[in-house]
Amino acid sequence: MTTESTPLAKGSTPRILVVGGGYVGMYAALRLQRKLKPPRERDQERTAEVRAAAPAPAEIVVVEPQPYMTYQPFLPEAAAGSISPRHVVVPLRRLLDRCRIVVGEARAIDHARRVATVATLATAQDGGAELEIPYDQLVLAPGSISRTLPVPGLAEHGIGFTTVEEAIGLRNHVLEQLDIASATRDAEVREAALTFVFVGGGYAGTEALAELENMARYAVRYYHNIQPDDLKWVLVEATGRILPEVGEELGRYAVRELRGRNVDVRLETRLVSCEGRVAVLSDGAHLPTRTLVWTAGVKPAPVLAASGLPLDARGRLRADATLRVVGDGGPVAGVWSGGDAAAVPDLAADDPGALCAPNAQHAVRQARVLADNLVAELRGGGQLTEYRHKHAGSVASLGLHEGVAHLYGRKVTGYPAWLIHRAYHLSRVPTVNRKAKVLAEWVLAGLFTREIVSLGSLEHPRAEFELAAGGGPDDDRR
Repeated sequence: MTTESTPLAKGSTPRILVVGGGYVGMYAALRLQRKLKPPRERDQERTAEVRAAAPAPAEIVVVEPQPYMTYQPFLPEAAAGSISPRHVVVPLRRLLDRCRIVVGEARAIDHARRVATVATLATAQDGGAELEIPYDQLVLAPGSISRTLPVPGLAEHGIGFTTVEEAIGLRNHVLEQLDIASATRDAEVREAALTFVFVGGGYAGTEALAELENMARYAVRYYHNIQPDDLKWVLVEATGRILPEVGEELGRYAVRELRGRNVDVRLETRLVSCEGRVAVLSDGAHLPTRTLVWTAGVKPAPVLAASGLPLDARGRLRADATLRVVGDGGPVAGVWSGGDAAAVPDLAADDPGALCAPNAQHAVRQARVLADNLVAELRGGGQLTEYRHKHAGSVASLGLHEGVAHLYGRKVTGYPAWLIHRAYHLSRVPTVNRKAKVLAEWVLAGLFTREIVSLGSLEHPRAEFELAAGGGPDDDRR
């Protein structure tokens, strides 16, 4: 193991280590770099009194496995081809131009030494040593990962839906299944190719299924031997309703809307097995399928368990309303968190023991409070602000021109809700550049037909060259 730099000596520029480049990590780092940026050259001419009042600069290091932030609410539209993949992500190096970006995964935190252990790309590809990055202040916001269950066959055949790579891979896969069904004469292969099973009725599962069903129904008009009714879409949900975030009434509306489009919504049903490409459900159904998408919840990132910091029963960091991590003896000095990784009290709720929901609406606002409180502590203390935000509501898309919205107590369905969904997320996607490009794509998509080309070969770009060079696709010629 190597040390990225020597530990900072007392009195040197403080180092803030931000673990995670998602909503909390990116927005916190963005606010920190605005408040703690080193003075520009023109600032050197200011009077001593003005310079003394300016905040002390700090070094900000952001550790994230990918060099970009993914705006996850747009993943279903990216999968359906309504938005280009590059417009769903925000390059961290461009946005956080005053921060140091380390592309890697934090594996462990030793807060007693104030050191984080990070595995970088060099560690994974070339067997290089992990880095040890010292810090003075730690913002621990690694987000969450897919929560899987020990379902036989899930690891071999399941497809996730949490990254832009998975979204585009799923789009290519669905279109590829249409090609397989159109070309085969085997009835069993055709049935399996045209059956699409989604497990999990939350935002990710419901929106992904709705968008892809919409896309596939449009695509089959170009297949002479496939009709829309040949497609079988199944949504499996273990509880009694879908989209719990929008409320029970709108959840029932979403079920009626999907069933009206010939989607088989199975409530209070679990996936028992998917071995041999057959989805076995708890209600006794056996569904041959080549597409099984797993969106049944998330769990905290593994680094939290390896941090030695206080966690709650669900494995999240225990935090107070000022976004400081707290233990039995009070706040843990120099550690902050928010978003999916933290159990933050919801001071705006009627229930005194309520926690903030792990959604983007809270995460973005928590990041601002976290950054402001961290700056206040660096400046020598002072009154810290408690996070308090009344949940404004929720929106969800059910495919093109269909949606549900629950905003400030008002319930909206259909086309107006779909417009609200798009307007809300367009206003929330980071950077003006991204907003303009997404809006332009929506306008062009409304004027022209959908693109239904499968680019599955992108997942194996060297396969053709390896074949031409006389080797097999599994040869390692790097």
